[in-house]
Amino acid sequence: TWVHRSHHFRLTICTFIQTSTQSFTAQLRQLCARQTAIGANLTKVSMKLHFRSASSLLAFTSITTSSIFPTITFGSAAMTPSTTPAAASALTPATKSKDGTCNSPPNQFQPYSVVGKKQISPDSCVLEFALPNGREYLGYDAELPTCMGVEYNNPAEPDERILRKSYSPVSHPSQANTFDLLVKAYTPRPGGGVGDYLCNLEVGHSIMAIVKKPRQVHGSPVVEGRWKHVGLVGGGTGIAPLYQLLVILLEEETKEGQSPTKISVLSINRHAEDILMKPELDELARKYPDRVSVTYSLTGDKPDDMAALDNNSSQSDSPIQMAKGRGDVEMAKMALPKPGNGDGTTMVFVCGKDGFVSTWGGPVMRADPPPGAKKGPKIQGPLLGILKEAGFQASEVFKY
Repeated sequence: TWVHRSHHFRLTICTFIQTSTQSFTAQLRQLCARQTAIGANLTKVSMKLHFRSASSLLAFTSITTSSIFPTITFGSAAMTPSTTPAAASALTPATKSKDGTCNSPPNQFQPYSVVGKKQISPDSCVLEFALPNGREYLGYDAELPTCMGVEYNNPAEPDERILRKSYSPVSHPSQANTFDLLVKAYTPRPGGGVGDYLCNLEVGHSIMAIVKKPRQVHGSPVVEGRWKHVGLVGGGTGIAPLYQLLVILLEEETKEGQSPTKISVLSINRHAEDILMKPELDELARKYPDRVSVTYSLTGDKPDDMAALDNNSSQSDSPIQMAKGRGDVEMAKMALPKPGNGDGTTMVFVCGKDGFVSTWGGPVMRADPPPGAKKGPKIQGPLLGILKEAGFQASEVFKY
């Protein structure tokens, strides 16, 4: 709360500090910097903090700096925080330094503010987030696919533990100033509820998130210019990261004499109303009829589902087609590129819930955990399921 006092401002913050103290202080530092930037004099920061443990208090004092908080008041007692190099780095405003580098790197948890929201289905929305000041684009490279790790402190969880979930933007990685997340609000359950939390955000709200390391697709994070034919098989919200791949591939620069990549999209959903990004997919299929084909398959039994899809999809020469069912070899042959016999010209990406991915390409597995870790890194595992039966090789399939 900002209170005007003789042309000065006073900030009082009441909050609970648990484990993400670095994230909290980063937000506070940005808030102070933003207020200073508009010409206000911040004369005092009065903080009422409720710590759940002594370790939380020590963690907080170790990352705060006297240059930002000369005196922090805990109840009636005052203390001067220690100053450490790590603290200064954690609390630096998200602005570019004189040498052009960014002090808000993507590999740190930091706040991202909602600047736009669009409801695209009864339980799904696209949220537009602003990038921190000084960041030209979201990730590590403007041409590599991006993925966000979002934190949610769910009060319904035991000990209010922090939940984390990954989301891939649907916007191109090079998009300036903002990025877009497609989110579905699944019914909250123990250990879940991040999607519901995100869908209830409004413009002006913020999330804490980090940009995850670029995903290695059979040895390289690069997707442009690697294949002649790409298949994208998405189940439900699994279409989100695949849509970003689609827009990246459509903007790739081709070398002289090289044909642009052709992309086949297969989107599988229960009902017509569940199809996400359909207007955008249809538009790209019509804009690039020689490069993009889209097939929608429905698994539900509503009598009017098929009629609800685009009328043009009934035409044999349309880049938009319809199918029925969860998938089989015949659907793979109809909607996806032909197997390339391992010659490096073809790649099929599969994304969706675990059961969906397993049906199409076999389960994603985990390697042995490193020392001190509970889980090992995800690995592709053997190629199984529909794509194996359709003749694809393991080097031609990536479980996204």
